[in-house]
Amino acid sequence: MKVDFYKHGLTETDAAGIAEVLKTPFLTTGPVAHGVEDQLRRYFDVPHAALVNSWTNGAVATLLAMGVGPGDEVLVPAETFVASANVVELIGGTARLVDVDPDTLLLTPETAAAAVTERTKAVMPVHLYGRMVDIAALRDAIEAAAAPGQRIYILEDCAHCFEGKLDGDRPGAHSDAAIFSFYATKNVTCGEGGAVILRDDALHGSLLETRLHGMSATAIDRFKGGKYNHWGMEQLGVKANLPDLLAALLPRQIETIDELLSQRHALAGRYRAAFDGTGLRMPAIVEGATDAAHLFTIGVNERDRVIAILNNAGISVTVNFRALPDLGYYAKKYPESLAACPAAVAWGRQTISLPFYPGMPQAHQDHVIETVLQIAASPEFQLL
Repeated sequence: MKVDFYKHGLTETDAAGIAEVLKTPFLTTGPVAHGVEDQLRRYFDVPHAALVNSWTNGAVATLLAMGVGPGDEVLVPAETFVASANVVELIGGTARLVDVDPDTLLLTPETAAAAVTERTKAVMPVHLYGRMVDIAALRDAIEAAAAPGQRIYILEDCAHCFEGKLDGDRPGAHSDAAIFSFYATKNVTCGEGGAVILRDDALHGSLLETRLHGMSATAIDRFKGGKYNHWGMEQLGVKANLPDLLAALLPRQIETIDELLSQRHALAGRYRAAFDGTGLRMPAIVEGATDAAHLFTIGVNERDRVIAILNNAGISVTVNFRALPDLGYYAKKYPESLAACPAAVAWGRQTISLPFYPGMPQAHQDHVIETVLQIAASPEFQLL
């Protein structure tokens, strides 16, 4: 049996949306993208949303809008995808790698506060696998740790967490900005893309420029009324806007996302029930949280041997993620982080992501469960 790791749920309705854009003269950021931004504002109950062409470019644009640059530190959990730290390094900042809680694998307010220095300009909590960090508590802890007059931004990495909640609050409720990914495998996808949500008017205004080379007007604004209008440029920016061609894939998915979440929870519940009591490591459930259930991960010793067995059984898996201190660039630049982040490093060396997506056939999930349980029960391996 061949079990795919992931299959997207895009439909003919979504394809028809692209076809409608092709009938217009406007393919780049325009009315379709603006309509999706309206959807996002309503869904997250925020005053501002800006579509971007990737999480990465959106994060770079947001950090630039916040004024982060050379000499500034941004606190980043050591267990995350490389993009979370890369965006800081790319603009000349320092990614200060911070360990995660060994059970939840999330950044804690206490650990983040302890890492604050006079150079800290921002902290980037990552809602890993779709489980939310306590942003309200994090903000309180960061504000208490900051020096008088020191402004520390909170920038949520929501690449895994579109539908998540904590104590009823969605992303963006207590932070300065929250950034989502619409990459191919995400819960909401347009192949490549993302979005930033914000509450501050000035920060949003700055972001609209930093996501478009620092320009003060988009293409649609430059030709309003059928006439050319000059634009200005007061700050550096990147090319991060999302075109209507890709934005057209998003409206239906946003409308139906909460319905699909119930399917994700059912799949996760079957996995967790099957693996409870086996000794397999699984990230702890966060109390009071609605899990966006982006990925289902387990932790085992002899990880690469287990992956080989699963692959030989026709099961496609991946690793999310090896910890940043274990990767060459960060190991060389911040060698002290390996010993300073034991929980992140341990999980990064054990974790495997299992096949997991809405519409996954039960027979496929049964095959995954049976194979994993056989491995866990085998005396041949020291897996647990």
